[in-house]
Amino acid sequence: MLGPARKAPGRLEAIERIEAWTRERFELSRDTAVRVWEIACAVPGCPPVETTILFEMSLQRYQFKVFKPLGKVTPDDLPPRWFLGALAFAEGVDCDCC
Repeated sequence: MLGPARKAPGRLEAIERIEAWTRERFELSRDTAVRVWEIACAVPGCPPVETTILFEMSLQRYQFKVFKPLGKVTPDDLPPRWFLGALAFAEGVDCDCC
């Protein structure tokens, strides 16, 4: 019931902006991969469209979601740098919440 959201004009520019904001917020180097994608969800209680951001630092993956479409994400939607530990992605954890 999850899938990629529609491809709208300006999508690539929005992805590049979010990547740049993420690099700045978390002080990531240019060679650190930052992945940004938009997901549509039809599950009851799930936001209809969300933006997910994933990056890796020092062999640890971090992930967070913004419950908005790509084009509506602003720098204020990104978590503060001090919240980094809570964004750590635990491998093998399977939950229905996120």
